[in-house]
Amino acid sequence: MNKKYTYIWVSLIILIFGIIVIPRIVDRMKSGTVVENDRMNVATTTKELSYITLNGKKRKVPTFELLNQDSLLINDKDYLGKVYVVEFFFTSCPSICPVMTKNLVSLQNHFQDEDDFGIASFSITPQYDTPKVLKAYAEKYGINNTDWHLMTGDRDTIYDLANSGFNIFAAETPDAPGGFEHSGLFALVDKKGYLRSRLDNFGNPIVYYRGAISEEMGENSQGEEQEISILREDIKKLLEE
Repeated sequence: MNKKYTYIWVSLIILIFGIIVIPRIVDRMKSGTVVENDRMNVATTTKELSYITLNGKKRKVPTFELLNQDSLLINDKDYLGKVYVVEFFFTSCPSICPVMTKNLVSLQNHFQDEDDFGIASFSITPQYDTPKVLKAYAEKYGINNTDWHLMTGDRDTIYDLANSGFNIFAAETPDAPGGFEHSGLFALVDKKGYLRSRLDNFGNPIVYYRGAISEEMGENSQGEEQEISILREDIKKLLEE
């Protein structure tokens, strides 16, 4: 066949493809039926809570024993029988920590009548965040849940707890705001000490909840459900188990 006619046929096929297929893709994008491949997108169609697993085994909270804001030793066993949220923060953080703390305070206030709800906050600047400093921070933000422990202790122990125990990133980074960097994620733990989360649209656990997204932001431009509202729903489910 003459090359000239071959080019014409190829061009015609491409044109037909564009006329038929592309409008359908655009319609799907407008209607939201094109799914984003984002494991941290928690706008899921399922509300089922899953166990977080490693090598086929359900992951439990790693052991720890640290001082809280009242200079009391607190360990992982003190949280057994409670549903709680875990975070890593520091009191002098100039960026995401204030948002994270306010989100946790909103959870504290929402579940104020629940005896089985708690929060575990681990400082990544323990050399500065003494029990006295943590106590002042708690008073500043209205932290009054007796099962919300702001903890400090050995620096290496806390960083190992963050990066290896919970796999929630934390590091000393001179260029980061305040000199330290962390992910701003919340982990959810059930009454038996197992890490839990809801599933994404692909049937995989989202693992963590983004704690640095303010509720005041509402839904984002893609219609993603509010992170803290979702976490609140999941806490309620675990409290009812």
